Amino acid sequence: MRELLSELRDWHTAGTPFALATVVAVRGSAPRAPGAVMAVSATGAVAGSVSGGCVESDVYEVATETLTAGRTQVRTYGISDDEAFGVGLTCGGTIDVLVRPYVEEGDRAALRELVGTIAAGEPVALATVVSGAAPPGAHRMVLAGRVSGSLGDEGLDAAVTDDARGLLAQGATGSTGYGTHGERRMQDVTVFVQTYAPAPRMLVFGAIDHAAATARIGSFLGYRVTVCDARPAFATRERFPTADEVVCAWPHTYLESTQVDGRTVICVLTHDPKFDVPLLAAALRTPAAYIGVMGSRRTHADRAARLREAGVGEAELARLASPVGLDLGARTPEETAVSIAAEIVQHRWGGTGRPLGELAGAIHHAREPET
Repeated sequence: MRELLSELRDWHTAGTPFALATVVAVRGSAPRAPGAVMAVSATGAVAGSVSGGCVESDVYEVATETLTAGRTQVRTYGISDDEAFGVGLTCGGTIDVLVRPYVEEGDRAALRELVGTIAAGEPVALATVVSGAAPPGAHRMVLAGRVSGSLGDEGLDAAVTDDARGLLAQGATGSTGYGTHGERRMQDVTVFVQTYAPAPRMLVFGAIDHAAATARIGSFLGYRVTVCDARPAFATRERFPTADEVVCAWPHTYLESTQVDGRTVICVLTHDPKFDVPLLAAALRTPAAYIGVMGSRRTHADRAARLREAGVGEAELARLASPVGLDLGARTPEETAVSIAAEIVQHRWGGTGRPLGELAGAIHHAREPET
């Protein structure tokens, strides 16, 4: 949904009806996870994707029909029939796509509230009826302290709100079955709950040319990027225009004062012991998902020795991705940033880092929901 915010705002402002197609279930291998969204406006404009191109043409036609009929639909797409040129997935998986029209002003206003909440970085969950004995497409927005919308029954609203808050706390997305009045472990109504957590953080330490390239690719990957350096002449907005924040402070002092969670990635590009050692000692005490450190192998050995002297244990040292990045043969700052980004993606999804052509089996590893 995040990648559609600009288009949805424009359509809201213009009063243009549109339909949203959302992947609500995946079985087997599929290009996009549950939560992937494609939007089609009444003027024919398209934004987003539900399959990376496999079924978009058919989803476009369904969305157009849905806008005309004003009725929510669910379509299932399995493997394509290449000989018959059938519409489907080439990867062998199956996806269910919910296509809901936003024609009436009340519906568009409800989604406008969701779009504004996501843009503001406030955690929010959207629960939508997929099928069963409740109005298809009915949805309920759940935030930490308030709710809006209804699924058509007070008991169902209460049960879904409770479960949505639990999913929101976990950052999870998925479908659940209920009874008509919210009874659990029943299948009378299927509700898809999509959660939107704030963007994960990328903390880049060391305001060098490699940091500028890393900040750019971090933004491209969807991170909220902060660049930090203790030198005022280097830590400037002009040098890092794509970063969300540029901070002039001692790296370890800033790190100890800012929020770091299990989705945060830390890139230490300073390769100066007076910055690196206290910064890494602090970083290794955080739950950060990834801590990458630039430097040669000799620099890494010296740095590790200094960290041991500072009381850092072997298990903590093993968390360091050092020297940072995958072996791509990178030379330029931009190529190095690609190498760092590739290692972050590999670390997140558990990939091998080897060419796919050399491997057998599933291409897509276990994945998190799209937000």
